[in-house]
Amino acid sequence: MVQDLMQYEQLVEDSLRDVVRTVLTRTAKEGLLGEHHFYIGFKTIHPGVNIPDHLKAQYPEEMTIVIQHKYWGLEVHQDAFEITLSFNDQGQRLYIPFAALTDF
Repeated sequence: MVQDLMQYEQLVEDSLRDVVRTVLTRTAKEGLLGEHHFYIGFKTIHPGVNIPDHLKAQYPEEMTIVIQHKYWGLEVHQDAFEITLSFNDQGQRLYIPFAALTDF
């Protein structure tokens, strides 16, 4: 097997995280355009993830969120984003490092 000295897989992952960061930054400034919505999967056990305890208990390893109609306070940082989503009609704040993402 050939050794990947260029680390292409890591470069692709980093590029995809940049796409997510850019899209979320635009959404934070302009709102969702048209009928767009986003499904974002992430590891709840990843270091730095901060979600309410009841969600961590319900999703002990991985969780998928939908950003569509009921979201507030989307803030995008260099290494993470935070957002308030509605769960059972209760606003819950989530902090998710981009390194924790599994799907977009």
